[in-house]
Amino acid sequence: MSKKNQIVAAIDIGTTKIVAIVGRKNENGKIEILGLSKALSKGVKRGVVLNIEETVQAIQTTVEDVQKRSGIMFSEVFVGIAGQHIKSMKNRGYITRDAYDDEIKKEEVFKLIEDMHKIHIDIGEEIIHVIPQNFIVDNETGVKSPIGMCGRRLEANFHIVIGQVAAAKNIEKCIRKAGLNVKDMILEPLASSDAVLTEDEKEAGVVLVDIGGGTTDVAVFYDDIIRHTAVIPFGGNVITKDIKEGCAILQRHAEQLKIQYGSALGDLAPDDKVVSIPGIGGRDPKEISFRSLAYIIQSRMEEIIDAVNFEIQNSGYADKLAAGVVITGGGAMLRHLPQLMKFKTAMDVRIGIPNEHLSGTARNEINQPMYATSVGLIMRGFDYLDTYKKSFDAGTSEEYVRTKQEFRPAEEEEHTDKVREEAGHQVSAAGIRDEPSGDRPSITDKWKAFITKMFEVEDQPIK
Repeated sequence: MSKKNQIVAAIDIGTTKIVAIVGRKNENGKIEILGLSKALSKGVKRGVVLNIEETVQAIQTTVEDVQKRSGIMFSEVFVGIAGQHIKSMKNRGYITRDAYDDEIKKEEVFKLIEDMHKIHIDIGEEIIHVIPQNFIVDNETGVKSPIGMCGRRLEANFHIVIGQVAAAKNIEKCIRKAGLNVKDMILEPLASSDAVLTEDEKEAGVVLVDIGGGTTDVAVFYDDIIRHTAVIPFGGNVITKDIKEGCAILQRHAEQLKIQYGSALGDLAPDDKVVSIPGIGGRDPKEISFRSLAYIIQSRMEEIIDAVNFEIQNSGYADKLAAGVVITGGGAMLRHLPQLMKFKTAMDVRIGIPNEHLSGTARNEINQPMYATSVGLIMRGFDYLDTYKKSFDAGTSEEYVRTKQEFRPAEEEEHTDKVREEAGHQVSAAGIRDEPSGDRPSITDKWKAFITKMFEVEDQPIK
């Protein structure tokens, strides 16, 4: 199947906005965004769906808009999951092999990973991701690819991401009610990291801080491996709430103040400038100084950064993060935030924007920190296709691309409209034929495909 014709659609369900996005890869491996739409999110709080109907309505609005803009009708989407219910843990597993001389096979690695899905977790929780950290073969540590080695005991350290079953089911329910199917559910910090982090940063050690409306996602990378993930239940909305209460103004005015005049450092805000806010119910307007506004923002932002610092220390890699901190998400657009983050963490800080992987005319529109997760979901979608395409009944050389006019097999362009209609072919947004059941691959199939790709070795020249 030609990658040129693969289309991936994704939906980012956030606390403040819901984004629907469609993209494809060009010949150079860059992602071209075919359509983007966002709507106000009213039914989500701190990353968790609380109002099904409002969330469904927002999803339908964005999906219809993006389908109209792009001309692509899709039936399956990749969806991000986050929220304060997300937590992570470390675990170690091992298997004892019967034959010492035989080479370690992929099936044995599969078994080791499958065993991690059997560990004890609390009632109402489910394992979202099991990420191998490193392998140990007969006490030989630091092995990244044990396949082909000889040994009696195979061990591995794992990073396991856990979330609430109800939260994931509610997201799936919203997608289904909007007339779509969930192709795969992806942890949002992982998606954001794909979009804004470089390979050099992941190798040297870096912290991704994705500041959203309801939560702040943290992901720690070292030696090209994710070492720690966490979701802090504070984001840009608590700052807006503080401004609203501290200045006794309306919510929409507080949000506008934060965006247009806010600063994360009170000392850098001018003390001789004020902004006038309309009074409530015909009352006299209020004048709020820039510096007072900045101090309100700074006090809450310092609390969020302290929580980020705690997670960095908790990761055990605080002294190995040579690349420092990368801030992304809508909250990263706050003035002077990098300076405050650098002061509080004593690490280098930069703003992460998803520009490295984008191409096409829509690049400038989407090249903002607030769309990092959306772009990352598209990238993870293409990785999903590359990894699992052998698991589907691709079985033919047909390539399908669905437009708003019709579905058509690529090699049947000469067929009549009647024949096309009778064929009844249907294609997902991922560029592959929909299966009748609409089910996602099993955990076993997914991890077999994942490990197969992870241990593929390609000869590459040293640059």
